[in-house]
Parts: sequence; C-alpha cells; structure tokens
Amino acid sequence: MNFEHKSVLLYPTVDSLKVKPDGIYVDGTLGKGGHAREVLRRLGENGRLIGIDQDGDAIAAASENLQEFFPRVTIVRRNYEQLSTVLDELGISKVDGIYLDLGVSSFQLDSKERGFTYREDAPLDMRMDQRQTLTAADIVNTYSEMELYRLIRDYGEEKFAKNIAKHIARKRQEKPIETTGELTEVIKAAIPAKVRAGGGHPAKQTFQAIRIALNRELEVLENTIDTAIERLKPGGRFAVITFHSLEDRMVKTKFRENEHPCTCPPDFPVCVCGRKSLGRVITKKPILPTAEEEEENRRAKSAKLRVFERT
Repeated sequence: MNFEHKSVLLYPTVDSLKVKPDGIYVDGTLGKGGHAREVLRRLGENGRLIGIDQDGDAIAAASENLQEFFPRVTIVRRNYEQLSTVLDELGISKVDGIYLDLGVSSFQLDSKERGFTYREDAPLDMRMDQRQTLTAADIVNTYSEMELYRLIRDYGEEKFAKNIAKHIARKRQEKPIETTGELTEVIKAAIPAKVRAGGGHPAKQTFQAIRIALNRELEVLENTIDTAIERLKPGGRFAVITFHSLEDRMVKTKFRENEHPCTCPPDFPVCVCGRKSLGRVITKKPILPTAEEEEENRRAKSAKLRVFERT
C-alpha cells in the first residue's frame, strides 16, 4: 500500500510547539508519522514522543517510518479521546506538548477499499478504526430519513440535505445502498443539475457528514480539548489543525473558554465563581497554509492551525 503523503502545515505546527530536546510530546493523530518525524528530529536522547492512532494501517505505516527513532517513540493504537488513559498507563502525568491533525488522512482517502472517497467505487465503509462494527453503510441504510437529514444538514452543512435524505430513503427501499458509487449517484440525483455543474463534487459534503457521524469526530474533539490542556506542563502547548468550520469553531470556542473561564456577570467588581484561567491562546487568528503549500498539497486548502499555551 502506498502511504506517500505530505503533512499539512508541518513546520508551523512543529515550530509552534517550541520543542524542548528533553521534552515529552503527544501526537494524537499519528497517521503516517510526518509531524512525528519532525518532532523526533528536534528531540534529544532523553526526549520522548507518544504517537496515538486508532487506524491499524496508520499504526503499521508509522511503526515502519519511525523505526530509526525507537525507543524514543512509543506507538499506541487508541482513539486520542483516551489520551489521559494512555498517559496514565505509561506513568506520565504531564507533557510538554500535544498536537492533533484532524479529519481524514491522505492515505485513508487513497486506500479506496476503505470507502472514504466519492471518486472511486468501493464498499461503503469509512471506519477510521476497523475494529468498530458500525459502518457508513449501516448509517445510510438504517437511520431514519429525519436522522439522515439532520446529520447531512448539521455535519455536512449541505443545503440540499432534505432532498438528499429523501432520495436515500427512497432508493434503499429498492435495495440496500452498499457502495460509494451507488451513494454518489443517489446524491447527484437529489441536487439540481445547474448546481451540480457549478460547484465542487456534489457528494463531498454528504460524505463528510456521514464520516463525522460514524467516527464521532466532533464528540471526540469536544471531549478531548479540556483534558489535553489539563495534561500540559506550565509553558506546554496544544496545537490543533482543523479542516472544516465545525471543528475550527469548536477549537476556537474551547480555547477561549480555557483562557477566560470566569462566568461572573461583567458588572461584578471581583470574581466569585473561582474559575481560573489555564493559559492563553497563542493564535488570535488561525495560521493558514501558504499559497505555495496549497498549490503542492490539495488537502491543505481548508487547513487552520490554532495553538494554546498552558500557564
């Protein structure tokens, strides 16, 4: 299997961590190990990197690609939502930096049999963790029309969500929708020809919505941000690369809440809620890829990097 891929916002992300040679860092979305390799290059003999990923293919690829850095790198097959459990099991209480590169990875998209892409016909799978039993086909064929509509509207921000859900519900009465190609054809039929001709790929937002729901992507992110900040040493940094507005909005909001957690009314002379700031947002505006990176790497186009520092 070919795992050739370019890490998005590689140097801005690793630079933002201010890597200490003897520090401990966590890569919560290890993937092929592109960001991890750059962190490991900057670590000394006593430095350590914990790489977490739920995808078995990613674990295999990263283990091979980062072989030269063992034993300074520890690779764990888990969802990054279990960050605290992983650190506890390794006997680590606090770390110097954590970073996440969210969304679907290039090699997941490139492995057509995984069913993430609408550009190839393959089984409707989309599981980031293949130990999970629920697949995209289960969502498409068993969720009610109303559930599908809400999911496509909320996670895909798709304006034709209602019509797409209606077409899916009608089509699956004839036979189950089992492949990415079948689903793509149903979506195309639900979107007006004039709109199809003008925009990007008509299935993009629906596929995104199903993938996010299936892999609980927003829920996992929301459950992790506060925990990650809590596990940082003073001066430690948490960097997150997002790829769509729902993720970015969540990171921006949670970072702000950790910087200004006080819930007292603005007219109170002193704070009585007792909530203390855990740090500061380093990126008042997100860091974006350069035009050159966007040109070289299609996946970089919608990427945004935000960074929080524990104080």
